[in-house]
Amino acid sequence: MRFSAPNLLRLYVGAMCVWLLAPIVIVCILAFSGDGYLHFPPSSLSLRWFVQFLGNAQWQRAMLSSLIIGVIACVVSTTIGFFCAYAFLRVEFPGKKLLLSLMLTPIIVPNIITAIAMYYLAGKLRLIGNLLWLGLCHAVIALPIVLLILLSALHAVDPNLERAALGLGSSRTRVFLRVVLPIALPGVMSAALFAFLASFDELLISLFLSGVRTQTLPVRIWNSLNLQVEPTIAAVSAFLIAVTCAVLGFDGVLRHRRGQRRVGA
Repeated sequence: MRFSAPNLLRLYVGAMCVWLLAPIVIVCILAFSGDGYLHFPPSSLSLRWFVQFLGNAQWQRAMLSSLIIGVIACVVSTTIGFFCAYAFLRVEFPGKKLLLSLMLTPIIVPNIITAIAMYYLAGKLRLIGNLLWLGLCHAVIALPIVLLILLSALHAVDPNLERAALGLGSSRTRVFLRVVLPIALPGVMSAALFAFLASFDELLISLFLSGVRTQTLPVRIWNSLNLQVEPTIAAVSAFLIAVTCAVLGFDGVLRHRRGQRRVGA
């Protein structure tokens, strides 16, 4: 193989992929270890740590909290993001670029600063450990991701279709529900999936705002790592990796179907 620029670039990209994926692969292997402590490579394979994870009341409570918070963040951020994206594309109003920039600031501002600000506000309102408040705070972090995805998805909605429907006597609400939403639905589902994933994996905000009874899975992992390193953590980490892969895989299927519809149209 000649060491040309394209080949060197392929080698570099391949090496970086191996470097980034190696820790994930090691964690997944450790999750199936039959040893009583973390040791790589494991001397035996077993599902004992997954059984302990799924059968432990504290881990179950943390998983349930993560699911509830993730659903709240998903619903709130997707709903607000959809209407905002539609307004940004269809309505001209003063300060639109400024407002869009403000809504995207959670991507720019470090999460630790956002978490501290939310913590002080939650302390004054006595909302530390409240699942609804945690879900709303996670929605703030997920909103920029949702907004960017839906801005792209709504570009596929031809304004002429809306004008035609309005010209045929449909109301604005009917046009929105029967024309805009069905066309943008794959993008909406994709945005909802990423919003749920952003909330499900969030650590810093949950670390500041969660209480003893409302720990999320990432917070529970963090506390376990600080107290004692047990193989159950590897099983929980493998579970989080599996959830992430499942969400990304489902999103890939949605994007593939959306591409087929565009080609067919």
